[in-house]
Amino acid sequence: MTDRKHELAVNLAKVEERITAACAAAGRPREDVTLIVVTKTYPADDVRILSGLGVRHVAENRDQDAAPKAAACADLSLSWHFVGQLQTNKVRSVVGYADVVQSVDRARLVTTLSREAVRAGREVGCLVQVALDAAEGARGERGGVSPAGIEELAELVAGSDGLRLDGLMTVAPLTGEYAGRPQAAFERLADVATRVRRTHPAATMVSAGMSADLEQAVAAGATHVRVGTAVLGVRPRLG
Repeated sequence: MTDRKHELAVNLAKVEERITAACAAAGRPREDVTLIVVTKTYPADDVRILSGLGVRHVAENRDQDAAPKAAACADLSLSWHFVGQLQTNKVRSVVGYADVVQSVDRARLVTTLSREAVRAGREVGCLVQVALDAAEGARGERGGVSPAGIEELAELVAGSDGLRLDGLMTVAPLTGEYAGRPQAAFERLADVATRVRRTHPAATMVSAGMSADLEQAVAAGATHVRVGTAVLGVRPRLG
Protein backbone atom coordinates (compact mmCIF):
# COMPACT_ATOMS: atom_id res chain seq x y z
CA MET A 1 0.00 0.00 0.00
CA THR A 2 1.36 3.40 -0.97
CA ASP A 3 1.78 6.08 1.69
CA ARG A 4 -1.06 8.14 0.20
CA LYS A 5 -3.40 5.16 -0.03
CA HIS A 6 -2.63 4.29 3.59
CA GLU A 7 -3.25 7.90 4.66
CA LEU A 8 -6.60 8.05 2.88
CA ALA A 9 -7.63 4.63 4.20
CA VAL A 10 -6.88 5.67 7.78
CA ASN A 11 -8.73 8.97 7.36
CA LEU A 12 -11.72 7.28 5.75
CA ALA A 13 -11.90 4.79 8.61
CA LYS A 14 -11.93 7.63 11.14
CA VAL A 15 -14.72 9.43 9.29
CA GLU A 16 -16.65 6.18 9.05
CA GLU A 17 -16.34 5.75 12.81
CA ARG A 18 -17.66 9.28 13.34
CA ILE A 19 -20.66 8.74 11.06
CA THR A 20 -21.43 5.37 12.64
CA ALA A 21 -21.26 6.84 16.15
CA ALA A 22 -23.39 9.82 15.14
CA CYS A 23 -26.03 7.52 13.64
CA ALA A 24 -26.05 5.39 16.79
CA ALA A 25 -26.44 8.48 18.98
CA ALA A 26 -29.33 9.67 16.83
CA GLY A 27 -31.01 6.26 16.76
CA ARG A 28 -30.56 6.01 13.00
CA PRO A 29 -29.25 3.07 10.96
CA ARG A 30 -25.82 3.68 9.45
CA GLU A 31 -27.16 3.10 5.94
CA ASP A 32 -29.34 6.23 6.31
CA VAL A 33 -26.31 8.47 5.73
CA THR A 34 -24.23 8.65 2.55
CA LEU A 35 -20.68 9.99 2.63
CA ILE A 36 -19.73 12.35 -0.20
CA VAL A 37 -15.99 13.04 -0.33
CA VAL A 38 -15.21 16.58 -1.48
CA THR A 39 -12.06 16.26 -3.58
CA LYS A 40 -11.56 19.90 -4.59
CA THR A 41 -7.91 20.86 -5.24
CA TYR A 42 -6.85 17.21 -5.04
CA PRO A 43 -5.76 15.25 -8.14
CA ALA A 44 -7.51 12.53 -10.08
CA ASP A 45 -5.02 10.05 -8.57
CA ASP A 46 -6.61 10.64 -5.16
CA VAL A 47 -10.07 10.06 -6.64
CA ARG A 48 -8.85 6.74 -8.03
CA ILE A 49 -7.48 5.73 -4.63
CA LEU A 50 -10.74 6.70 -2.94
CA SER A 51 -12.71 4.68 -5.48
CA GLY A 52 -10.53 1.68 -4.72
CA LEU A 53 -11.27 2.17 -1.03
CA GLY A 54 -14.99 1.99 -1.65
CA VAL A 55 -15.98 5.65 -2.04
CA ARG A 56 -18.86 6.01 -4.52
CA HIS A 57 -19.78 9.70 -4.22
CA VAL A 58 -17.35 12.57 -4.85
CA ALA A 59 -17.95 16.31 -5.01
CA GLU A 60 -16.34 19.33 -6.61
CA ASN A 61 -17.06 23.05 -6.37
CA ARG A 62 -15.19 24.52 -9.37
CA ASP A 63 -15.85 23.39 -12.92
CA GLN A 64 -12.31 24.17 -14.07
CA ASP A 65 -11.05 21.56 -11.57
CA ALA A 66 -13.95 19.15 -11.85
CA ALA A 67 -14.29 18.73 -15.61
CA PRO A 68 -10.79 17.36 -16.33
CA LYS A 69 -10.85 15.26 -13.17
CA ALA A 70 -14.20 13.70 -14.04
CA ALA A 71 -12.93 12.97 -17.56
CA ALA A 72 -9.79 11.32 -16.18
CA CYS A 73 -11.92 9.13 -13.91
CA ALA A 74 -14.72 8.37 -16.36
CA ASP A 75 -14.01 4.64 -16.15
CA LEU A 76 -14.79 4.54 -12.41
CA SER A 77 -18.21 3.80 -10.90
CA LEU A 78 -18.65 7.19 -9.25
CA SER A 79 -21.48 9.64 -8.74
CA TRP A 80 -20.26 13.22 -9.21
CA HIS A 81 -21.84 16.03 -7.22
CA PHE A 82 -21.33 19.72 -8.02
CA VAL A 83 -21.53 21.68 -4.76
CA GLY A 84 -20.18 25.16 -5.58
CA GLN A 85 -21.91 28.33 -6.70
CA LEU A 86 -22.65 27.69 -10.37
CA GLN A 87 -22.53 30.37 -13.04
CA THR A 88 -24.79 29.83 -16.03
CA ASN A 89 -21.85 29.94 -18.46
CA LYS A 90 -20.45 26.80 -16.79
CA VAL A 91 -23.67 24.81 -16.89
CA ARG A 92 -23.06 23.03 -20.20
CA SER A 93 -19.74 21.71 -18.93
CA VAL A 94 -21.12 20.71 -15.52
CA VAL A 95 -24.08 18.87 -17.05
CA GLY A 96 -21.55 16.76 -18.96
CA TYR A 97 -20.34 14.99 -15.81
CA ALA A 98 -22.39 15.94 -12.74
CA ASP A 99 -25.03 13.46 -11.64
CA VAL A 100 -26.29 15.89 -9.01
CA VAL A 101 -26.05 19.69 -8.77
CA GLN A 102 -26.44 20.55 -5.09
CA SER A 103 -26.34 24.35 -5.40
CA VAL A 104 -29.48 25.30 -7.32
CA ASP A 105 -30.54 28.71 -6.03
CA ARG A 106 -32.26 30.78 -8.75
CA ALA A 107 -34.74 30.40 -11.56
CA ARG A 108 -32.33 31.35 -14.33
CA LEU A 109 -29.99 28.56 -13.27
CA VAL A 110 -32.86 26.06 -13.36
CA THR A 111 -33.79 27.15 -16.89
CA THR A 112 -30.21 26.81 -18.10
CA LEU A 113 -29.70 23.43 -16.41
CA SER A 114 -32.89 22.14 -17.99
CA ARG A 115 -31.90 23.30 -21.47
CA GLU A 116 -28.43 21.78 -21.26
CA ALA A 117 -29.63 18.52 -19.69
CA VAL A 118 -32.13 18.06 -22.52
CA ARG A 119 -29.46 18.92 -25.08
CA ALA A 120 -27.12 16.32 -23.55
CA GLY A 121 -29.85 13.70 -23.21
CA ARG A 122 -29.28 13.46 -19.47
CA GLU A 123 -31.35 13.65 -16.31
CA VAL A 124 -29.58 15.72 -13.67
CA GLY A 125 -30.51 15.52 -10.01
CA CYS A 126 -30.93 18.89 -8.32
CA LEU A 127 -30.85 20.04 -4.72
CA VAL A 128 -32.21 23.46 -3.89
CA GLN A 129 -29.62 25.24 -1.75
CA VAL A 130 -31.13 26.80 1.36
CA ALA A 131 -29.45 29.97 2.66
CA LEU A 132 -30.21 30.31 6.35
CA ASP A 133 -28.40 33.66 6.45
CA ALA A 134 -30.50 35.26 3.70
CA ALA A 135 -33.33 37.71 4.03
CA GLU A 136 -36.55 36.89 2.22
CA GLY A 137 -36.06 37.26 -1.54
CA ALA A 138 -32.26 37.45 -1.24
CA ARG A 139 -29.39 35.02 -1.79
CA GLY A 140 -27.03 33.91 0.94
CA GLU A 141 -23.42 34.94 1.39
CA ARG A 142 -22.32 31.55 0.04
CA GLY A 143 -25.21 31.12 -2.40
CA GLY A 144 -28.61 29.66 -1.74
CA VAL A 145 -32.13 31.01 -1.48
CA SER A 146 -33.93 32.04 1.70
CA PRO A 147 -36.34 29.47 3.19
CA ALA A 148 -39.32 31.54 2.03
CA GLY A 149 -38.37 30.97 -1.61
CA ILE A 150 -37.61 27.27 -1.45
CA GLU A 151 -40.98 25.81 -2.39
CA GLU A 152 -41.38 28.00 -5.47
CA LEU A 153 -37.90 27.07 -6.72
CA ALA A 154 -38.45 23.39 -5.92
CA GLU A 155 -41.65 23.48 -7.97
CA LEU A 156 -39.74 24.98 -10.89
CA VAL A 157 -37.08 22.27 -10.74
CA ALA A 158 -39.68 19.50 -10.49
CA GLY A 159 -41.49 20.80 -13.57
CA SER A 160 -38.38 21.24 -15.73
CA ASP A 161 -37.41 18.78 -18.46
CA GLY A 162 -34.15 16.95 -17.86
CA LEU A 163 -34.08 17.74 -14.14
CA ARG A 164 -35.03 15.69 -11.08
CA LEU A 165 -35.77 17.31 -7.73
CA ASP A 166 -33.77 15.25 -5.24
CA GLY A 167 -34.02 17.44 -2.12
CA LEU A 168 -32.27 20.27 -0.30
CA MET A 169 -28.76 21.33 0.69
CA THR A 170 -27.31 23.87 3.09
CA VAL A 171 -24.01 25.10 4.48
CA ALA A 172 -23.87 26.13 8.13
CA PRO A 173 -24.04 29.94 7.93
CA LEU A 174 -21.27 32.24 9.16
CA THR A 175 -23.62 35.15 9.89
CA GLY A 176 -27.14 35.69 11.13
CA GLU A 177 -29.15 33.91 13.79
CA TYR A 178 -27.65 30.47 13.03
CA ALA A 179 -23.98 31.54 13.06
CA GLY A 180 -22.06 29.22 15.37
CA ARG A 181 -25.16 27.03 15.81
CA PRO A 182 -24.80 24.31 13.17
CA GLN A 183 -27.24 21.86 14.72
CA ALA A 184 -29.95 24.50 14.94
CA ALA A 185 -29.26 25.39 11.30
CA PHE A 186 -29.49 21.78 10.21
CA GLU A 187 -32.70 21.27 12.18
CA ARG A 188 -34.17 24.27 10.35
CA LEU A 189 -33.14 22.67 7.06
CA ALA A 190 -34.85 19.43 8.11
CA ASP A 191 -38.05 21.36 8.80
CA VAL A 192 -37.96 22.95 5.35
CA ALA A 193 -37.20 19.55 3.76
CA THR A 194 -40.24 18.03 5.47
CA ARG A 195 -42.38 20.80 4.03
CA VAL A 196 -41.03 20.24 0.51
CA ARG A 197 -41.64 16.47 0.71
CA ARG A 198 -45.34 17.03 1.32
CA THR A 199 -45.58 18.11 -2.32
CA HIS A 200 -42.57 16.21 -3.70
CA PRO A 201 -42.26 12.94 -1.74
CA ALA A 202 -39.32 11.70 -3.83
CA ALA A 203 -37.17 14.71 -2.80
CA THR A 204 -35.61 12.81 0.09
CA MET A 205 -32.00 14.05 0.00
CA VAL A 206 -30.95 16.38 2.83
CA SER A 207 -27.31 17.35 2.26
CA ALA A 208 -25.72 19.04 5.27
CA GLY A 209 -22.61 18.84 7.41
CA MET A 210 -18.93 18.86 6.61
CA SER A 211 -15.75 17.77 8.38
CA ALA A 212 -16.30 19.97 11.44
CA ASP A 213 -20.02 19.46 11.95
CA LEU A 214 -21.08 16.16 10.43
CA GLU A 215 -22.28 14.85 13.83
CA GLN A 216 -24.71 17.75 14.21
CA ALA A 217 -25.96 17.19 10.68
CA VAL A 218 -26.60 13.49 11.29
CA ALA A 219 -28.40 14.34 14.55
CA ALA A 220 -30.64 16.73 12.63
CA GLY A 221 -31.54 14.16 9.97
CA ALA A 222 -29.07 14.72 7.11
CA THR A 223 -29.05 11.93 4.55
CA HIS A 224 -25.76 13.04 2.95
CA VAL A 225 -22.65 14.60 4.51
CA ARG A 226 -19.95 16.34 2.46
CA VAL A 227 -16.51 15.69 3.92
CA GLY A 228 -13.24 16.97 2.47
CA THR A 229 -10.49 17.88 4.93
CA ALA A 230 -11.14 15.00 7.34
CA VAL A 231 -10.53 12.53 4.49
CA LEU A 232 -7.99 14.24 2.24
CA GLY A 233 -6.13 16.46 4.70
CA VAL A 234 -5.64 20.23 4.71
CA ARG A 235 -6.00 21.44 1.16
CA PRO A 236 -3.21 23.24 -0.69
CA ARG A 237 -3.98 26.89 -1.37
CA LEU A 238 -5.70 27.57 -4.66
CA GLY A 239 -3.60 29.33 -7.24
